[in-house]
Amino acid sequence: MDRALEFVGNHPFLFGILAVLAILFFTIENKRSGRKISPNTLGMMVNSQNAQLIDIRAKKKFESGYIQGSRNIPFTDLKERLAEIRAIEQPVIIICDMGVQAGAAIQMIGKDSVYRLEGGIGGWQGAGMPLVGVKDAKSKNKAKTKPSLSK
Repeated sequence: MDRALEFVGNHPFLFGILAVLAILFFTIENKRSGRKISPNTLGMMVNSQNAQLIDIRAKKKFESGYIQGSRNIPFTDLKERLAEIRAIEQPVIIICDMGVQAGAAIQMIGKDSVYRLEGGIGGWQGAGMPLVGVKDAKSKNKAKTKPSLSK
C-alpha cells in the first residue's frame, strides 16, 4: 500500500491520466446503455408526452405481470421489429427485468428518444408501483389447485 501511494506521489501526471480515462469510460458506457428514467418519471412521461412502453421480457414473464399500457416485444423478436419501434414518434421506454437488457435493446434501436426504466420491473415494484395481470395469474393458479379435505 505504501508503494502505491509513493507511486501516485511521484507520478501525479500518470495518475491524473488514469483518473480521466476512468471517468470517460464510465461516461461513455452510461450513454451507450441509454438514459435511465425513474419509475416516477415514467408516469409523468406517459401522461405528458404520451410515451410508449415496450416490455422486452419473454411473453410468459410479461403475462405474469406488466406495467399498464405496455406492449410486449420479446428481446428475441426485437431485431425483426426494429423498423416498427424506430417509426414511433413519441418517446419510447424500454422495460426489462432489472434494467440491464434494456441497455442492449437501446443500442440496437439506435434512436435518441429511447429510455430505459431504471431497475426494470424490479425497480418498478420496489417503488411500490402496481403491475397489471398479477391478480389474474394468482387467481388462475388458485382455480387449478383443488382444496384438500384432510384432517
